[in-house]
Amino acid sequence: MLAELHGERCIDRAPTAMYAALLDEGRFLCSVRTMYRLLAATGELRERRDQLRHPAYTKPELLATRPNELWSWDITKLLGPAKWTYFYLYVLLDMFSRYVVGWMLAHRESAALAKKLIEQSLRKHAIRPGQPTLHADRGPAMTSKPVALLLSDPGISMTHSRPHVRNDNPFSEAHFKTLKYRLEFPHRFGCIEDGRSFCHGFFDWNNKHYHSGLALLTPRIVHFGDTAAVLAQRRAILCAAYDRNPERFVHRLPQPAEPPKTLWINPTKPVGGNGELQ
Repeated sequence: MLAELHGERCIDRAPTAMYAALLDEGRFLCSVRTMYRLLAATGELRERRDQLRHPAYTKPELLATRPNELWSWDITKLLGPAKWTYFYLYVLLDMFSRYVVGWMLAHRESAALAKKLIEQSLRKHAIRPGQPTLHADRGPAMTSKPVALLLSDPGISMTHSRPHVRNDNPFSEAHFKTLKYRLEFPHRFGCIEDGRSFCHGFFDWNNKHYHSGLALLTPRIVHFGDTAAVLAQRRAILCAAYDRNPERFVHRLPQPAEPPKTLWINPTKPVGGNGELQ
């Protein structure tokens, strides 16, 4: 069978075609499965055409324990006044507090505009060298040389999502979904000033609304360090309500919900039964 498979007439034929040709000649040497097994045993069973090989991308594992430690940024399209016209919305989001630290609406997507927005946002929030980490997907503006050079000077690190893995940048994706699912979000914007007016109102709402992922605190409260004071006030109000009518609270003294102390993207999983992290 190997002699037949190595023959000249089998060079451009699949084992299934060779099997059929042998049957038509009145010969049966083995099954198709056996042909494949023989070729695999001799290392001859592989794709002979050139294949596109993708590099192995590392899964980002990111942790934030305070504001201005981990920022996510992304760009989304907003429909313009006519078909095939778009405005490009750049947004920088603090992942720990969900506070929008910077945004820009422009006519195009470019590395120069991204660099300008990041530069202004770092200066606005008085970011120290080495802080924060910027996380984004692999769009052209995100992986551009101007942005990389900008971040290398103050020692700010940059991480990227894996290609086509939306869960590697979930906070920006969820934020854009909230933007576009608002009842007042229009199908198209009449001009760029129309879009900027809408974004002003949306981002102001975002920073002041009671966020379910922050124990019903606002992003502004968490970002600017007022969490302890607000929780203390809520705790005092609940204690006073308990003192007035303890029978309304059957199980225990009510306590305000606490926001998460840490925020992960792709948390490191424990291995074994001793709780050690891999």
